[in-house]
Amino acid sequence: MIQQMQDMVEVECMKWASKGINIKYEIRDNRNGYKAGALKQGLKHSYVSQCDFVVIFDADFQPEPDFLMRTIPFFIHNPEIGLVQARWKFANADECLMTRMQEMSLNYHFIVEQEVGSQTYAFFGFNGTAGVWRISALNEAGGWKDRTTVEDMDLAVRATLKGWKFVFVENIQVRSELPSTFKAFRYQQHRWSCGPANLFKKMAIEIATNKTVTLWKKLYVLYSFFFVRKVVAHVVTFALYCVVLPLTCLVPEVEVPKWAVIYIPCTITLLNAVGTPRSLHLVIFWVVFENVMSMHRTKATFIGLLEIGRVNEWVVTEKLGDASKTKVPSSVPLLSNAPTKKSSSRIWARMNGLELILGMFLFYCGWYDFYFGKNHYYVYLFLQCITFFIVGFGYVGTFIPN
Repeated sequence: MIQQMQDMVEVECMKWASKGINIKYEIRDNRNGYKAGALKQGLKHSYVSQCDFVVIFDADFQPEPDFLMRTIPFFIHNPEIGLVQARWKFANADECLMTRMQEMSLNYHFIVEQEVGSQTYAFFGFNGTAGVWRISALNEAGGWKDRTTVEDMDLAVRATLKGWKFVFVENIQVRSELPSTFKAFRYQQHRWSCGPANLFKKMAIEIATNKTVTLWKKLYVLYSFFFVRKVVAHVVTFALYCVVLPLTCLVPEVEVPKWAVIYIPCTITLLNAVGTPRSLHLVIFWVVFENVMSMHRTKATFIGLLEIGRVNEWVVTEKLGDASKTKVPSSVPLLSNAPTKKSSSRIWARMNGLELILGMFLFYCGWYDFYFGKNHYYVYLFLQCITFFIVGFGYVGTFIPN
């Protein structure tokens, strides 16, 4: 598929070049440095010196023809702007329940996190695609670096420390595709959780000692952006709702206050759902699925902080494209479109051990609370353990038969 996409791009570039347009088609023959290495290599070409801006799109992004006409004026009218970030919209959000869950999370990210960071001139991270950089800002910040798996966030932080401002434009939307298989989604979430934690470790001192930006911005980046959202949020979610709360059913002397169990989670959940009102009825599914993913995000966060194991693992997020439109048997939205006959090896390949182990733990805690408890936590625990079992047996997302 990658080769086919490269051929399509090459043919398109040749077509415009034949019309006299100054356009180049460049590829490299290795994966050194992964995406950061490719971007760094691209800026080494001689013709880059004639350019003021660079626009970046991942392969599955489909910008509108007027994208540059709507983004470049921000740079022209404000020389302090180093980055203009457009919003993503999703072509396959309705493919399965897992993509609907992703849509809810990402809509909140753009509508709340990115918008607030832009409007307050505080800080928001570059999303790695659907954005335009001023090349002088990029160079002043030190260019692309491949020291973590979040080269986009790395560059954004360094550019911020140099005093450059960013703009997020919500009404410029670029169509893209969400990962619709659980394996692809899990690898993506590992990279998105491990990378920021690792970058936080590498840059904390540099951010704290920077003399260019204000104390408020340094506190915002260190505490709010990194520590709370990229580290604490994952760990607390998993620890509280998948470990501490179930254990309180086994140790009745320990009681979690209602504000921690009900009030704060309900408020956070409603805030996340605001960005996607059409999926408001799926909030319960979103909560239990996010709790499952919090296990992977917590694991990835510690890998990034401790720099162990898969800290620098880069797996390209697989997108199905037109393959997902192939006619397959109908199924419940959360379940995979699985074939009726599967070999035992295929079944074992689809299973996820950690989810199954945690699902059994929650199942035991739920039954114990049902018989001996008084807080009715078993309602949540049974729903959560079912979700862990569904993911554990691999019946989540879209499954495309060979």
